Amino acid sequence: MAQSTQPPFSVNQGYFAQRIISSTDTVTVILIDSINSSTEVSYTGTGTGTGINWTDYSGNFKSNQPDLLPEDATGYVLDVDGKKSYIWVIDYHKLIPTFTSFAAEDKPNDQCKNVNLTYIGDIPLLKYKAFISGIEYTLPRKFTINYQTQEWTDKWNTISAPTTEITLPTKYPITVTAPLCDTKFTLSGDQYAEGLGFKSDSILISKNEYTAVAVECHPTSIVGIRTALNENDRPKNTTDIGGSAPLEMTFSSNANLPVTEFYKWEIYKDGAAEPYITHNDENINNTFTGHGTYKVKITVSNNYCSNADSITVTVSESYIKAPNVFTPNGDGTNDEFRVAYKSIISFEAWVFNRWGRQVYHWTDPQKGWDGNINGRKATPGAYFYIIKALGSDFDPASAPIGKTKLRLGEYLLKGDINLLRGTN
Repeated sequence: MAQSTQPPFSVNQGYFAQRIISSTDTVTVILIDSINSSTEVSYTGTGTGTGINWTDYSGNFKSNQPDLLPEDATGYVLDVDGKKSYIWVIDYHKLIPTFTSFAAEDKPNDQCKNVNLTYIGDIPLLKYKAFISGIEYTLPRKFTINYQTQEWTDKWNTISAPTTEITLPTKYPITVTAPLCDTKFTLSGDQYAEGLGFKSDSILISKNEYTAVAVECHPTSIVGIRTALNENDRPKNTTDIGGSAPLEMTFSSNANLPVTEFYKWEIYKDGAAEPYITHNDENINNTFTGHGTYKVKITVSNNYCSNADSITVTVSESYIKAPNVFTPNGDGTNDEFRVAYKSIISFEAWVFNRWGRQVYHWTDPQKGWDGNINGRKATPGAYFYIIKALGSDFDPASAPIGKTKLRLGEYLLKGDINLLRGTN
């Protein structure tokens, strides 16, 4: 069946009319709020006005005027100049649905994704009959379910869940998406009552508050940014999820509260089957010192439901390189002897003059020698440096590299650094 444009009939009281079309029949069903002695159905189409004839389905004459005094649950044939139309009249007020119960099933273990709603009520069938085929049809009675839930954007917001439309009494139980917060479910309808402008407690049901059990998490991360210009792959924004070690990060579970009760963080490295570290706090801090790819997984739960999500963090391979010249002349460019590096987790450097005397020592790769010795400008010329460092990928069990005794991720740099003053 399908619905077409508004048929050429009107009612002098509140009404809802629908054109019902099948392969053999065209029937206009008119629903009236409450039929009484003054109710009239009027033909509003074109015609001569002299060839109007109303009969019921049995052929009994009713009127030769455009207006008809209708009776409930009755079909009529209108002949206008030999062209026939068919209508069926229903007193909707006699068939108002009534409910005595409407609630969610008490099965919290089964309500992590969906919730089944049950009802007890009387929903009379809206029956009408086609004239040509004599077939009896039933108008579908559609109702709507409304309730509140939560939605995560950059924070949790309480919203109205998308409206669920159902046909009663043919669909039972009613299944809706599980809400993420405590709420009330509201059943309203049917669509004909709304079309009639009819509102009543018998067709608008709101029951006791439902206690939510479905949980959901949306993990986010914040990384500690670093400003050292000589560090490659340094985190530049708090939203970065990778870069040079040591990588200090804060992870937030962002679970729906107070429904979520338990938290389990697991951190896996390079696709390992088992986590190398676990936490049970709502939010955690972790420093990644080893090179590789990490999966940071959060599982949130309560006594009934659980939900999991994860973030992938990539830590760079180590690298370190020393320059061969620096110019501490105060122009803001190359004023310090600093290494270029990434993912260095242990660092120590020394500078010696031509006679082998130590003139500077430091342990932070972000820093360097500014060309001063005991607060005085060092003499321009060549100096000798030694740098020892370990990277995030240091493996003490790895084979020595080449003819050296250095292992993977272990560095020993030696060489000359030329101090040039130039002009300021």
